[in-house]
Amino acid sequence: MYTQEAAWHRLARLLVDALIPYLSAQIAAGATCVQIFDSWVGQLTRADFSEFAAPHLARLVAGIPAGVPVILFGTSTDHLLDLMADCGADVIGIDSTSDLGAGWRRCGGPGRVAVQGNLDPALLLAPRQRLLSAADAVLAAAAGQPGHIFNLGHGVLKQTDPEQARALVSHVHEQSQAR
Repeated sequence: MYTQEAAWHRLARLLVDALIPYLSAQIAAGATCVQIFDSWVGQLTRADFSEFAAPHLARLVAGIPAGVPVILFGTSTDHLLDLMADCGADVIGIDSTSDLGAGWRRCGGPGRVAVQGNLDPALLLAPRQRLLSAADAVLAAAAGQPGHIFNLGHGVLKQTDPEQARALVSHVHEQSQAR
């Protein structure tokens, strides 16, 4: 990326050129939204993200068929959230290492984008009361504002008891209806 900038941008253009028809085919097959997920983007500095990733992400987002929501998610991206929001996605995923409310404000707030997140997936391994208390804290951070999609701040761990996941989903539904 640093030593072969032209090759990097050529590769990124090729990836976007391949992803646009792939995601369009997923949508044609029934997907009602798409998520662009990058586990490593948070390793970039703001300057490097702006130079090496943002133009390609923006082109990818712009290439998704109109009317299909796009979620942009990366891990360790607290320092990039505003730049990610500038890429045009409808939803910015906020991982579990970031403060949901502060991250949402950095993205431009509820009037600009929705956010998804951000319960630590390891809490699904915790005692039930601790899990549900942490879920309540995420909901409180969202403050009942429209545009928050409750989710984990990363993927489900393979050791997760499905009953814990069911209890979490039921609890979030109950608490969200009560708000």
